[in-house]
Amino acid sequence: MPRMKDYYKNEVAPALMKKFAYKSVMQVPKFDKIVLNVGAGDAKENAKAIDNVIAEMTKITGQKAVPTIAKKSVANFKVRQGMKIGVKVTLRGDRMYEFIDRLLNFALPRVRDFKGINPNGFDGRGNYSLGLKEQLIFPEIEYDKVEKIRGMDIAFVTTARTDEEARELLTLMGAPFAK
Repeated sequence: MPRMKDYYKNEVAPALMKKFAYKSVMQVPKFDKIVLNVGAGDAKENAKAIDNVIAEMTKITGQKAVPTIAKKSVANFKVRQGMKIGVKVTLRGDRMYEFIDRLLNFALPRVRDFKGINPNGFDGRGNYSLGLKEQLIFPEIEYDKVEKIRGMDIAFVTTARTDEEARELLTLMGAPFAK
C-alpha cells in the first residue's frame, strides 16, 4: 500500500473530520479519480505523434493511456470525425495516490518560477483542475527523447461537496496553493 494512501487515512481524514465536524467517516471527502488529458493537435499530420504521447503518458502514470477520438469534423482545424486527436488516462486507487505523491512532491517543484498552483481551479462541486505547460517536469521523462513539448490537463475528482472541502483536502495532502 502506498504511503500517500496511509497518510490520507491516518492524517488527512481525521483532520477533515474534525474541521468540518462530520458525524460519519463516510462524509469525509476523498479522491475519487484523477484524469490526465493531453491534446495532440499535430497528430493530424503525423500519425506517430499519438504513439509518442501514449508512451510518455504511460511512463508518467504507470498505466496505459487511451487515444481520444474527434466526435465531430471541424473544417477550420482540419479535423475529421473519428480522427485520433489526444490521449487520456484515468487513475484510481493506489496508482492515483502514487501519482498525487509524485506530482506534488517531485514534479511541481521542478516547474520554472513556481509560485504555487492556481487556487481558482475549482468547479463549484469540489473538483479541481490544473494545467501544466510541459511534460518535462516529471522525472520519468527523458529530456533527450522528447519529440515535442506538450502540456496536459489534470482533473482531481473528489467526493467533496463544496470547493472549501476540496481545497482543504488538497492542502492537507500537500498541494502548494499560490497565496
